[in-house]
Amino acid sequence: MGSTNCEGVSRREGIQLGLAGLFAGGGLVGALKARSVSAATEGNVSPQADRCILYWLDGGPSHFETFDPKPEAPRELRGELNSIATTLPGVRFCEVLPRLAARTEDFAIVRSIRHNHGNHGAGNHYMMTGMPTRIPVSCGAFVSFHPSMGSVVAHERAAPGGLPSYFSLPKMSRSGGPNFLGAKYAPFVVDSDPNKPDFRVRDVVLPRGLDGGRFAGRQQIRQQIDQLLRLNEDAAADPAVALDEFYQQGHQLITSKEAQQAFDIFSEPERIRDQYGRSEIGQRTLLARRLVEAGVPFITIVSGGWDHHTNIFERNQRDVPPLDQALAALIEDLQQRGMFEKTLIIVLGEFGRTPAITRIGSNPKPGRNHWSNAMSVFFAGGGTPGGQIVGSTDQQGYSAAERVLSPENFVSTVYSKLGVDPNKIFYTPLGRPVHLVSDPTPIAELMG
Repeated sequence: MGSTNCEGVSRREGIQLGLAGLFAGGGLVGALKARSVSAATEGNVSPQADRCILYWLDGGPSHFETFDPKPEAPRELRGELNSIATTLPGVRFCEVLPRLAARTEDFAIVRSIRHNHGNHGAGNHYMMTGMPTRIPVSCGAFVSFHPSMGSVVAHERAAPGGLPSYFSLPKMSRSGGPNFLGAKYAPFVVDSDPNKPDFRVRDVVLPRGLDGGRFAGRQQIRQQIDQLLRLNEDAAADPAVALDEFYQQGHQLITSKEAQQAFDIFSEPERIRDQYGRSEIGQRTLLARRLVEAGVPFITIVSGGWDHHTNIFERNQRDVPPLDQALAALIEDLQQRGMFEKTLIIVLGEFGRTPAITRIGSNPKPGRNHWSNAMSVFFAGGGTPGGQIVGSTDQQGYSAAERVLSPENFVSTVYSKLGVDPNKIFYTPLGRPVHLVSDPTPIAELMG
């Protein structure tokens, strides 16, 4: 599955821009250093969930080819794929979502979120943070004007056993960083593919060729060196002291039973791995389930390649079924483990796609362009009342028409469910007060 958008901007190019490199490539020591200066917080609301798995479909998935098909619209609008009935009377999904269509009692679909940020950079930032961008940004920019949901939750809630509180698989979304909260609340990135037999999590396993005895010996040598007189007599002001602490935490994580168990995806029964699907998104979903089971409060799964300006019907037939399988398996697995009611699951991208089907230049394969007037967002678990469709678009899918909602409402819902007060005020390092969300009103139908 591709990882670039219509601007052709890859993760490598984003790092070259200098806007994401601080967060996206940091190893364990950097992530642990980031967590070390966590401040006490106040004003939390009573949580419905204590963990969240957010699927970010980078590029902007089509609402027509997922949760809001328009079977009665003209063919030039509804497209080539058929719709199928769901377990909700009168509600239809696209044909590529048969597993979810058969269990709509377990989740809710919001069809009426809209905004006016129709490029990738601005749309990503708005939906990931609840804050519109302050200035115009380019479509391919890595944008950070405000902390992301994952970083805020990491700031508010710690994970047990030395685990980082915020993970992102296999990379960080372009607006998934912490902004003024500081690098300590950036996600720990697991960039390797758990679907491969040589899957390893960087910095959580010993380097190849270094056994436990040799590693312990090196730690002892390090401790002996630490007994030497520091150049700076004020240990609190010596950056080496803090660095030693971060390495010690890294050692603790490497030797942590909780961490090793969470990442040991090969210990899963083959039938469970098959149930999730032997795809990248299927096995990353299974890894995310293992992380929330270990107590990690926020995990983002970034799935690229949803910017379907061309070849939209073939690509949705290829890419949506693995997502459909992974989500259905995750819901069933969490229910069987008694974790569903405390785990919030969300699926979205930065916007929807145009009703009009287009062809770019000489490319004969049809697509849809960016469209922020309408999009669909999936909510499950975490106390979300299932079996409902919130809001609607007009008959041809042009715009949110009933129960029109904003990114602020969406983000406030996520925070409220996770016990974070969306009306909270944070202070930047310069002392400037910043509202977490300007409109802290959650979507009432999803709150239970």
